[in-house]
Amino acid sequence: MNTNSIRSYLNTSTNAAPLAVFRIFFGILMLWSIIRFAANGWIEKLYIEPQFFFSYYGFKWVQPLGEWTYLIFIICGLSSVFVGLGYKYRISIIVFFLSFTYIELMDKTTYLNHYYFISILSFLMIFLPAHAYYSLDAYKDENLRSQQVPKWSIDSIKFLLFIVYFYAGLAKLNSDWLFEAMPLQIWLPAKYSIPLLGDLLQQTWTHYAFAWAGALYDLTIPFLLLIKRTRIFAFVLVVIFHVLTRVLFPIGMFPYIMIASALIFFDAGLHNKILAKFSEWLKISKSVFDNGKLYQFPKTWLRKASLGIVTVFFILQLLIPFRYLLYPGELFWTEEGYRFSWRVMLMEKAGYAHFKVVNPENGQRFYVDNTKFLTRFQVKQMSSQPDFILEYAHFLEDHYQQQGIQNPAIYVDSYVALNGRQSQRYVDPEIDLTEIRPSLKHRTWLLPFNDEIKGL
Repeated sequence: MNTNSIRSYLNTSTNAAPLAVFRIFFGILMLWSIIRFAANGWIEKLYIEPQFFFSYYGFKWVQPLGEWTYLIFIICGLSSVFVGLGYKYRISIIVFFLSFTYIELMDKTTYLNHYYFISILSFLMIFLPAHAYYSLDAYKDENLRSQQVPKWSIDSIKFLLFIVYFYAGLAKLNSDWLFEAMPLQIWLPAKYSIPLLGDLLQQTWTHYAFAWAGALYDLTIPFLLLIKRTRIFAFVLVVIFHVLTRVLFPIGMFPYIMIASALIFFDAGLHNKILAKFSEWLKISKSVFDNGKLYQFPKTWLRKASLGIVTVFFILQLLIPFRYLLYPGELFWTEEGYRFSWRVMLMEKAGYAHFKVVNPENGQRFYVDNTKFLTRFQVKQMSSQPDFILEYAHFLEDHYQQQGIQNPAIYVDSYVALNGRQSQRYVDPEIDLTEIRPSLKHRTWLLPFNDEIKGL
């Protein structure tokens, strides 16, 4: 693609309705997500009750604020309302991005791919004119009100969805998923009580069918959504796939988010019908916004800056999932580069971690009851993830130093079972974990994986 083609594309406009509908559904789903989180008591359970929180590398300063943590969720919920309404949109989407991302950074025990997706999506939306049409901002400001927006602003959301699906499909091209149907062979039989499907989920052929169908779906669905002739069929597949995953697995709001997001692939005609229906329900006139005007960034430098940031954003999104190639060893075992790479539900790890504290002054030693410091959910997550194990060891070091033991040595006796294999020792039991500083370096203190998983 030459410079003229790029310039021509960047100057191409399209109807703003898909972007407006996307903004509205995004705001509704995010508000629903926050209300659901609070109603289930998860704010208290996950961010107030625990006495220790596992942090992401470089973000240890992001911590829950005690009872003030509720305020962060309130701010996040209110900003999602304003985003949906298109009221003070730029400020609202920035506040939503910051508050939602802060919530997700408070404790990596709760990491899920779709939480990461919402964070980067909301960041992307900061630079899109999603408020130019059918919004309170557009209603109040005639200069902002625009029926046409740059085509790249809608295509950027499509491209992000493309990356999520396609990279998830690439990640499934591994020997455990395709040739062992793992971890589906572990998970699906446990769903025996589901009406109609329960007996079917006990069959081995079903596990393989689900595995291959899942890989094929992720690899092809973005293409099927992009092609007009297959778009309706693709959307039906999206609904079936995500309803089924919602029935089978406790993955929260993700299915609804992906179903609603897929609508952006449809032409503006559908979105204008959706907005007309909203107008009918709300008893407002949609025609106020239909002025045929093309959105213009307030300043030329803002347009250039937005395009530059969006470009860098997508370069990073294309590269970050492949950072695991910088490390030796089995990715599923070391988890170096596993997160933020759209590796969705590919791994079942069960672990055991027994920590030993040694007083170097007198040689006295004792074992730690992990439940004294961690919730059961945190214990489960910590026992099979190496960065959790190391961070917890340093927490124990600090704790016992405060108890009067100078420079305690911390060792761990740990075993991990990966995707149905027999458990094997995970961390070298002779290594004092307090001597290892958290970093992005290769984890040489993990013992080698005694098998091989072929694939991407």
